[in-house]
Amino acid sequence: MLKPIKTEQQYDGALARVYDLMQLDVKEGSALSDELEVLSILIKDYELAHHPVSSPNPLEAIKFRLDQMGMSEKELADILGYRSRKSEIFSGKRKLSLAMIRKLNEVLHIPAQVLIQAY
Repeated sequence: MLKPIKTEQQYDGALARVYDLMQLDVKEGSALSDELEVLSILIKDYELAHHPVSSPNPLEAIKFRLDQMGMSEKELADILGYRSRKSEIFSGKRKLSLAMIRKLNEVLHIPAQVLIQAY
């Protein structure tokens, strides 16, 4: 019987069980499929409470996304409007404006909540 995960030991056991289930050819709608789904929910809830992941620094998120999309810093300058703006932002002389945040969100698909953080 599945129970809420309350300790690291239970968490480790649940992760091991999920790993074992993932190695099987689990049929959708089966008892093993249901077990996998419920364990995944329990693990997620435990992780949110005990192992939260902080949001990335806005500048690091921009650099990471550019790399993911295979874009150059010149293309970022085109998005922001001026090459000097890009340099000012990455050197810490200028903060992202609301218009820049909107454009970065639209073009690079970086969540606004990441871009509005203090840095």
